[in-house]
Amino acid sequence: MTHMLDRIDRLVEAVGKLGALALPLLAITILVNVMLRYAFDIGMIELEELQWHFNAIAVMTALAWAYQTDDHVRVDAIYAGLSEKRRALVEICGVVFLLLPFAGLVAWNAWAIFSYSWQLREGSPMPSGLPARYIIKGFMLLGFVLLFLQGISIALRALLVLAGRAHVPSDHHYKGE
Repeated sequence: MTHMLDRIDRLVEAVGKLGALALPLLAITILVNVMLRYAFDIGMIELEELQWHFNAIAVMTALAWAYQTDDHVRVDAIYAGLSEKRRALVEICGVVFLLLPFAGLVAWNAWAIFSYSWQLREGSPMPSGLPARYIIKGFMLLGFVLLFLQGISIALRALLVLAGRAHVPSDHHYKGE
C-alpha cells in the first residue's frame, strides 16, 4: 500500500513543482503590465487575464503539495501537544469529515464547469482577451482532484501510524518514514 501512496505523493510533488514555474512568469507578466500601464499609458486585457491564469495555475497545482509538505495553515495550539497517535487520529478525522467531502464536491462541480466550458470552446468575453478559457478551468479540476488524492494518501498513512506500522517524526507529515 505504501508504494501506491508514494506514487500519489510523487505525482502531487511533480505537479506542484511544475506549477510553481508559473510564478516567475506571473512576476514578469505583472512587471510588464505595470510598466506598460504606468510608463506608457497602455492597458492590455491580455496581460490582465494572463496574470489571473498564471496565478490560478500556481495556486491550483500547489494546493495538494502544500498539504503534503504540511505547509498549509494549521492551528497548532492543541495539535502540536498531542501524541503521535492522537495527531494521526485528528488527521484522519479532518481528512474524512472535512477535506474529502469539500475537495470531492468542488472537484465534481469543477468537472461540470470545465466540461461545459470545453463544449462551448469558451474564451474570454473581451475581444482582445485570451482564448481557451476552458484550460484554466481544467486547472481548477486538476487541483482539487490532486488535493482529494493527497488527502487519501495522508489519511491512509495516518491509519498506518494508528496501526503501529509506521512512525512519523514530530516535525514531519505522514510520509511513513
